[in-house]
Amino acid sequence: MCLAIPARIVEILQDARAVVDLGGIRKSIDVSLVGDVALDEYVVVHVGFAIGRIDPEEAARTLALFAELSESEKEKARAEA
Repeated sequence: MCLAIPARIVEILQDARAVVDLGGIRKSIDVSLVGDVALDEYVVVHVGFAIGRIDPEEAARTLALFAELSESEKEKARAEA
């Protein structure tokens, strides 16, 4: 299964690259598929490429769902231990 994750642009680099914040982790990505990006804009990232834009509210909802899923998996693992 492949996931695309919302990430916030925190730095714009040269050569169609930008740095995004992925839950506190900063990663350099390729933004050539989405064109010009702006600081604090949200993009959807898959395997190091921005593959689309996403509004901040939808990004927040998606990230909250990922956090909920992660917590659920942790609880399941604790119950099985």
